[in-house]
Amino acid sequence: MRPSRPAVRRASPTLPAVLLGLALATGACSGDSALEGKAPEEVLGAAADELVDTSGVLLDLRTDDLPDGVTGIVGAKGVATDAPAFDGDLQVRLAGNVFTVPVVAVDGTVWAQVPLTPGWSDVDPAEYGAPDPSRLISPDQGFAALLHEVRDPEQGEQERGGVDNDEVLTAYTGTIDGDVMENVIPSSAGDTFDVTFLVTEEGQLRRAEMTGVFYADSEEMTYTVDLTDYGTTREITAP
Repeated sequence: MRPSRPAVRRASPTLPAVLLGLALATGACSGDSALEGKAPEEVLGAAADELVDTSGVLLDLRTDDLPDGVTGIVGAKGVATDAPAFDGDLQVRLAGNVFTVPVVAVDGTVWAQVPLTPGWSDVDPAEYGAPDPSRLISPDQGFAALLHEVRDPEQGEQERGGVDNDEVLTAYTGTIDGDVMENVIPSSAGDTFDVTFLVTEEGQLRRAEMTGVFYADSEEMTYTVDLTDYGTTREITAP
C-alpha cells in the first residue's frame, strides 16, 4: 500500500491581489469612456448630438407625483424616430381617472384613440398638457434642446443603470429656464427647472430627471424619462 500523501491546501487569493485585479479592470473601463477629460458642457452637447443623429429610440416617461386635481400626463412609452414620428401609449389623468391612450404622431399630426370615442381622432396634445411626442428627439423641441441649454452644469456622481443595470452612468446637474422647458413640454409653468441628466460612458443620454412646476397653479413635480435602444428603426404611418 502506498503511503498517503498529505492534503494540499490551495491558497485563496490574497487581498492585495484581488485589489490589484479590480484596479486593472477599473482602469481598462475608464480608459474607454467617451466622457474622459471633457467639461460638462461638452459632454451634454455631445449627448445632444447622439440623440439628434440616431434613427430612433425607445422613450419611457413617467411621474409618481402629478399634483392632485391636475389633468396631465402620468406616463408615455413608445418609439420615437427621426422621421419625425412616434408610436406608443400615453397615460393621461382625466377627472381623477388614469387612461391609457394609444397615440401615433407623424407628418405634424397627432392621432389618438380617445377614451369613450371610437376609432382614431386628430388631437392637439397640448390640451392634455403633452408635447407632440414625435418631436421629443428633435433638435429644437426635444430633449436635445434641453441638453444644450443647461445653466451652470456640474458633473456629479456615477451610478449603475441601464436595462440590466450593467452600465456606468455619470450624472450632470444644472437648471433650465422656464421658456426653454415650455418649448419642449408646453404645459410647463415654472420659471426654472432643476435637471439631472445621466450619460453613459459612450456619451448617450440614458435618463433625464426634470423637477419644477409643469402645470399652472400646482406644486412642483418630477418627470423622469429613460431613453434606450438607440438606432431603432421603424416605419410609422398614419392610422
